[in-house]
Amino acid sequence: MDIVVDTRPLWIVLVSRSGRALSMMLGLAAFVIVLWLPTPTGLSPEGQRALAVFALCVSYWMLNVLPLMITSLMAIALIPLTGVMTSADTYALFGNSAVFFILGAFILAACLMKSGLSTRMSLVVLERFGHTPHRLLASTFFLNAAMAFFMSEHAVAAMTFPIIAEIVGVLGLRPGGSNFGKALFLAMAWGSTIGGVATLLGGGRAPLALAVLEQVTGSPTYTFLSWSLYALPIVAVMLVAGYLVIVWWFPVDIESVADARTALAEKVDELGRMRSDEKGIAVVMLATIATWIAFGNSLGLANVAIAAIVVLFAAKLVVWRDVEDYVNWGIILMYGGAICLGAALDKSGAALWMAHSALGPWAESSRLVILAMSAVTWLLTEAMSNSAVVALMMPVGLGIAKDVGLPLAIIAPAVAIPAGLAFAFPIGTPSNAIAYSSGYLKLRDLFVPGLLLGLIAWVVFNLTVSVYWPLLGFRPM
Repeated sequence: MDIVVDTRPLWIVLVSRSGRALSMMLGLAAFVIVLWLPTPTGLSPEGQRALAVFALCVSYWMLNVLPLMITSLMAIALIPLTGVMTSADTYALFGNSAVFFILGAFILAACLMKSGLSTRMSLVVLERFGHTPHRLLASTFFLNAAMAFFMSEHAVAAMTFPIIAEIVGVLGLRPGGSNFGKALFLAMAWGSTIGGVATLLGGGRAPLALAVLEQVTGSPTYTFLSWSLYALPIVAVMLVAGYLVIVWWFPVDIESVADARTALAEKVDELGRMRSDEKGIAVVMLATIATWIAFGNSLGLANVAIAAIVVLFAAKLVVWRDVEDYVNWGIILMYGGAICLGAALDKSGAALWMAHSALGPWAESSRLVILAMSAVTWLLTEAMSNSAVVALMMPVGLGIAKDVGLPLAIIAPAVAIPAGLAFAFPIGTPSNAIAYSSGYLKLRDLFVPGLLLGLIAWVVFNLTVSVYWPLLGFRPM
């Protein structure tokens, strides 16, 4: 056994081995400093204490000191402990309908995955349309995007990852050396990310933003369909831009994918005919989406999701042990804590004070506010969890909206949509992390084209705000 001697100076060794402890101390220092500083003009004592909790949580979210959900639970405890809100009011916020909508969406997606229905759809589409390298690449990209309309984007990427891995293996593509291998994994990641912005089912960002908004306005603002009307044009343009960036940056370097099509056909044959449980789950899922679109506002999105789950279990299409391992329970806790923190910042007046301080110079017009807020959101979401970014930016955005006379409702898509467009780093979204874990992509393969696509996304978003959103009733000044 070889023994390696660390010859670095002692202080460097100690610092390198104490990174987590130092990060924890940094967050605690931010908490104490904000708490003990003289209360600024225009900020209440409760608002200052809420800001101290906010500073601690943001530090831990950005430095990844604790799991996201543990930091959120910490926020729930600190809000009443510091006297910002009572325990009864704080913990009641955890029962927000958005939390149960997210839970319902996760369970419905779990049913699709456990039954094999989602895998069947993926294999059939890739085998049927992937006749050439370019068509296989396009099928991968647009299939992942379409499936992310109805499932969490990271679930889509996790589900299609083994299929893509088998394709590149059958084709004999070398990790790090094949443009087509890189392009396939990037198409999987970027397709899932872009598609996840289109509806309320593509991830937790939009439901979280709507939950924070509802705590401020006191009533639901968006239906399932109206949210998609704001997002779909951006998604459509970004799907074209994303595919063009992939094929331009990674030109196809193989001539045939016949071996891959053969392997996919064999997989489809192994699945056999659609089983009765797959058909039943497909019918319930389609009926649920139709009900969300037609009656989601009157019945409640969360109520419809829970009713659909009851139907699945009552019809014995699934059993609990089939879905419990597929649901990310930690994310549910994270969203509940973020909703509580956002409400505390708003009710204490801290959000409005932050808005004055952070975005005051941009408050001359609503157009400049959206430009600045979307830029900050996009840059933050490349470096930290997009859910944490929504939790951070929603209170600030709502505060500045109150200050400059922006409709409060517009802040939810103005934050949640840019927060879902992370392409440059593995840490930005689980889809990127899953693609990077394949070994086919180097960090540079993600960073450079991802930064380009992110910039395109920011421009497309703001053009959509200026040109298309006025047709929906929002007219930036």
